Amino acid sequence: MHLFFESKAICSFAYGFFFYTLFSVRGCIFMEQTLMDKLTILADSAKYDVACTSSGASRTARAGTLGSCYAPGCCHAFTADGRCVSLLKVLMTNCCSFDCSYCVNRKSNDIPRATFAPRELAELTVEFYRRNYIEGLFLSSAVLGTPDYTTERMLAVLRLLRNEYRFGGYIHAKAIPGTSPELLQQLGYLADRLSVNVELPSEHSLNLLAPDKGRHSIFRPMKQIAVSGAQNKQELTVYRHAPKFAPAGQSTQMIVGASPETDYHILKLTEGMYQKYSLKRVFYSAYIPVSEDTRLPSLDTKPPLLREHRLYQADWLLRFYQFKADEILDEHNQNFNPYLDPKCNWAVQHYGLFPVDVNRAPFEMLLRVPGIGPKSVLRILAARRVQKLGMPELKRIGVVLKRAQYFITCNGRAPAHANRAEIANALLDPKAFSVGVQQLSLDEFVPKALPDAAPAVHQLTAHGVAAPAAARMVREEALTCLTRHM
Repeated sequence: MHLFFESKAICSFAYGFFFYTLFSVRGCIFMEQTLMDKLTILADSAKYDVACTSSGASRTARAGTLGSCYAPGCCHAFTADGRCVSLLKVLMTNCCSFDCSYCVNRKSNDIPRATFAPRELAELTVEFYRRNYIEGLFLSSAVLGTPDYTTERMLAVLRLLRNEYRFGGYIHAKAIPGTSPELLQQLGYLADRLSVNVELPSEHSLNLLAPDKGRHSIFRPMKQIAVSGAQNKQELTVYRHAPKFAPAGQSTQMIVGASPETDYHILKLTEGMYQKYSLKRVFYSAYIPVSEDTRLPSLDTKPPLLREHRLYQADWLLRFYQFKADEILDEHNQNFNPYLDPKCNWAVQHYGLFPVDVNRAPFEMLLRVPGIGPKSVLRILAARRVQKLGMPELKRIGVVLKRAQYFITCNGRAPAHANRAEIANALLDPKAFSVGVQQLSLDEFVPKALPDAAPAVHQLTAHGVAAPAAARMVREEALTCLTRHM
């Protein structure tokens, strides 16, 4: 497909005319572009992939190398000392031979296309690092021709960075579904983290919306990464200088809202992948409509940001709070409560198990108390060995007493006495009723429901109800329902 467009970078020049030559790469035809043109196009195309975070890997700088990999490493993460670090998040190419209906880079979409040469991208990464713009690279790609050909180009970039430029910073590489095991193995020894995006939570949705992908093409490389990572850990116990295979593990991403699967279905799949493939993280991306398609939500559909938020909260419960998916949701309640976070929702449903005595309760039960996190539990267990804990001590430990006080006792005494309505009011998630102010002019400010507010709030505002009134009405109704069920 011929794509003729005028780049912003070139328009910024005030002189001359520029003549472009056409060239072809694996069936895609491009105009000759400047490096800045390519960066603008491919960085923008990469913004929909959220499966990147801090590295979790640690590689100190060595003589003769460039950069280092800190734990937690890159991608706008905050280190233990408060530093914000970032990485270059870019696609190798946005020219794709697949036609996934939810993807902005699908082959049937008429958008500007660009492709980096391996050396171009390697030099760009190094120059960005030298200017202190980045501390690592997140490299993904559309499928240029075939998965193997695309992976070979990505490998060329990583070999240049690691071998020629001696770059020791964090690299997160995307494993293309359908890539041969041999190439995937090579990729794992050059990157710190690998990820294979599941994208859609069921095989039916995958066949419907991404017919070029298959369940096997996604989970086979995921299994290979898990097995190779486990074998590599054993090798490192024998020989500590052995090359490391994806030392920061693997992650994946699922799109939320593009297909009809329930929260329970997504959470069960997440739990299974954590157990079977030893994933470090599962990322959730609220679907943003990018094209008109009868198989997808309409273009005016708002991204389900609150649902995405609830999934991250539930994911946290699976990884750090010893919850099972069937405890958070079940066959009879397959979607999250929009007004309560999953932990508070569980506590309300099991209100008969509370209150618990913080000076006697076991580790597992303390983890279930709203307002008490894993670090606070460990501090409580250590502190109660030498003293009896009361409210002042719990506050210093870091317990969120606004919620916890209704579920605990200290030495047999309840720290707070409240009726059900007061307890329910303390547990409601303020995020679900969030209202902000939009400035229309220098003197005009209009309140509006924020994007991550509850769907009921947005529905009322869509029918002409003022945002503050809509939030208040929904909150009162949620409070009434919660009080009734406690």
